[in-house]
Amino acid sequence: MAPQTEEEQIALLKNWWKENGMPIVTGAVLALAGVFGWQAWQEHQQVSNQQGSIAFEQLMQAMLASGEAVDADKVLKLADTLKTEHANSAYAAFASLFVAKLAVEQNKLDDAAAELKNLLDGQATAEVKEIARQRLARVLAAQDKADDGLALLTGEASAAYIAARAEIRGDLLKQLGRFDEARAAYQQALDAGSDGASVQLKLDDLAKEEV
Repeated sequence: MAPQTEEEQIALLKNWWKENGMPIVTGAVLALAGVFGWQAWQEHQQVSNQQGSIAFEQLMQAMLASGEAVDADKVLKLADTLKTEHANSAYAAFASLFVAKLAVEQNKLDDAAAELKNLLDGQATAEVKEIARQRLARVLAAQDKADDGLALLTGEASAAYIAARAEIRGDLLKQLGRFDEARAAYQQALDAGSDGASVQLKLDDLAKEEV
């Protein structure tokens, strides 16, 4: 199979982000609420600056607007407010994830990569950093830097992220033509509880490409 063009890689990245990006972010937000407990979460929000809480709520509404084009200027303005006036907060971390998502949708992969790298280098939680790590690996692959993406996915991952990380590794290894390693990574994703239908389809496609 011929190597993917940059346009094809960006299209694949957009599709992946559309299918997985927002559920990951919103799921992380809900998980954060679950960790604190509803009452503790309310107290946490009360302690946070009220203006920051409002800005984050507006940002979520702007990004999750159904059937409407995202107002990029509004998203960037709200995100900038959160990142500058509420630095090192959960609000700022999730704002950066939204900014990176928007950059991908606009084909601004350098901007997306920079945003995600800043998250990895900052004070975000381990959960947010893992999300940023996986997304950055995808962005690097779309920039024809799959080797750099793989380097990000070495080492241990918490149980909740093993399957997703293994599937991404499989995609990157396949992109590099390392089919045996890709097959092993996909199998690891299946064993770790990944979406069986999706990963099995990738395994089947891999077998066809090797014929």
